[in-house]
Amino acid sequence: MSDRLPHEKGFHVSWDQIHRDSRALAWRLDKHGPGEDGDWHAVVAITRGGMAPAMIVARELDIRMVDTISVKSYDNQDQSDAVVLQAPNEEIMNGDGTGVLIVDDLVDSGKTIELVRTLYPNAHYATVYAKPHGRAMVDTFITEVSQDTWIFFPWDMALQYVRPYRGE
Repeated sequence: MSDRLPHEKGFHVSWDQIHRDSRALAWRLDKHGPGEDGDWHAVVAITRGGMAPAMIVARELDIRMVDTISVKSYDNQDQSDAVVLQAPNEEIMNGDGTGVLIVDDLVDSGKTIELVRTLYPNAHYATVYAKPHGRAMVDTFITEVSQDTWIFFPWDMALQYVRPYRGE
């Protein structure tokens, strides 16, 4: 059978899983910042998917300076050119991003992070999940998934009935 159901190449992430994986990301980043004692100056979330992981990373690493950068590169499930809709506070970014963790949920093609890297080349880029095409764009990630896998995040999901694979 060559036709796949939409969920057959999907990676379903629960709230518990994103929390565990985001904590693992924080542990991996702990004491690796450029500041005294390996501290980070701030966390910047790439909206919208990076907001939950960034909040968890900031909490785990006791970082109180948190901001967002709004980048649009998807329209539902269709990828397009990345564009910055709103930049973070300039003072937080130290000009080039030095000492700043920029966090997203996923690096797919790498277009979003490639754009943000042009603005803040010295920031540290971290994602919870990475696909092969974008993996080189991030400095730290937790889990790699295949390029053709669609990740279903809990904030994108709703519970509903699914018809059995066989039968009507």
